[in-house]
Amino acid sequence: MTKPHPLLAFLMFIYALLAVAALWRTFTTQAFDLLTLGVLPVLYGLYTRQFWAGVVFKIYLAIQTVALLALATAAVIAYQITPEDVKVVYQGQNIPISALVALAILVMGFQYWVAFSQKTRLYLASNNTSNN
Repeated sequence: MTKPHPLLAFLMFIYALLAVAALWRTFTTQAFDLLTLGVLPVLYGLYTRQFWAGVVFKIYLAIQTVALLALATAAVIAYQITPEDVKVVYQGQNIPISALVALAILVMGFQYWVAFSQKTRLYLASNNTSNN
């Protein structure tokens, strides 16, 4: 398998956009954010089909999951204290929490599905067999 399957290619494209945004944010704020900058080694490994890419990809997903769970826990605690103050506002628009939760579950589920896909494993393994 020489090219990634379409779902992996789509995820790599999204990761490339995230990498550009992470680098831009790093240079403008002069602050390192390892959660977003962590996409760089994952993207490099997937693009070059390195033997370690699958492991790093899954570790990056675990880090995302822990961060999302921490954010959700903080939101639940804040909601218990002052429910009227727990809201997400972007450019004056109130975004429903249920839509954010559904989007987070969808995005994380998609990433896990691609990471543990047989096609992704075959894509990463095909480079190792051609080098031997």
